[in-house]
Amino acid sequence: MSPLQLLFFFFSIFLHCTYSSPTVQTLNVQPQYYNPKLPPRALSSSKKFEGSSDLVHLRYHMGPVLSSPINIYIIWYGKWVPAKQLLIKDFILSISPTSRPPSASPSVSDWWRTVSLYTDQTNANISRSVLIAGEYSDHRYSHGTALTRLSIQQVIATAVKSAPFPVDHKNGIYLILSSEDVTVQDFCRAVCGFHYFTFPSMVGYTLPYAWVGNSGKQCPEVCAYPFAVPAYMGGGGPGALKPPNDDVGLDGMVSVIAHELAELASNPLVNAWYAGEDPTAPTEIGDLCEGLYGTGGGGGYIGQVMKDRKGRTFNMNGRRGRKFLVQWIWSPVLQACAGPNALD
Repeated sequence: MSPLQLLFFFFSIFLHCTYSSPTVQTLNVQPQYYNPKLPPRALSSSKKFEGSSDLVHLRYHMGPVLSSPINIYIIWYGKWVPAKQLLIKDFILSISPTSRPPSASPSVSDWWRTVSLYTDQTNANISRSVLIAGEYSDHRYSHGTALTRLSIQQVIATAVKSAPFPVDHKNGIYLILSSEDVTVQDFCRAVCGFHYFTFPSMVGYTLPYAWVGNSGKQCPEVCAYPFAVPAYMGGGGPGALKPPNDDVGLDGMVSVIAHELAELASNPLVNAWYAGEDPTAPTEIGDLCEGLYGTGGGGGYIGQVMKDRKGRTFNMNGRRGRKFLVQWIWSPVLQACAGPNALD
């Protein structure tokens, strides 16, 4: 090699190192996918990612699942603006495969297909028909701005007593969504949402319900992870991811809603599908996949997900062009966590 050729060789290396884009940590997959590594989530003791059911022991306890078409009644508790309500409703309405036009793949309805694999003792599958059957706005905070688990049932009672909000004890589930200025018992410390059923003494019927809070101001680093991470988790990764709809609290809330709806459908009376022997503290099909959003998740990775042109992170598509980042669900067929964006 002549001195001129040698000079050109080193100059080419210099140009490549100076102007090439920074390396993004991946698992050698399609270019639209990437596998962000986040600091260890010390707030969660869950290590159940793409593991084996030999360790999980998920069992059916003979109770009902939501096999009939599912009517969701939303209770908006606190102050909500229509744009934020519309985002959540778009996610819920994306669950049914009958939405027109159909969502692009990977889709929310494909994600719910995993949920629908669960059956009851008659082999009836969880319904894939999920509709918003009614809404009620409790913008006057009828039970205050600090709720307990019991007073949440009172919120439902107030809603069903306010015509035309019905008591649908056959196909209905009730979804209470509290605004970011409402505190709830154990919120941010032990739970980001939960599901249970109402006591007949409170509402008149046994009604499956779920509550999810907006953590945007109270604890985004806990309940909107990975769009926010605790300050003490500095280093070890790129930090918080950009939410798909530019709203940390709301985008985090969507994933928690998905988690709770999947568990409510498969374990509505806390006597159907769960792991463990204590029905008061069950490990359910969403819990088994906590923190996992794509292939290769675990060890600080959320798994391989996608970015849009603005760098916003998502793993599935919804109606009207919406994008969401929603955690995976345990599949009874694969005996592992599964999602529509899986690459294997």
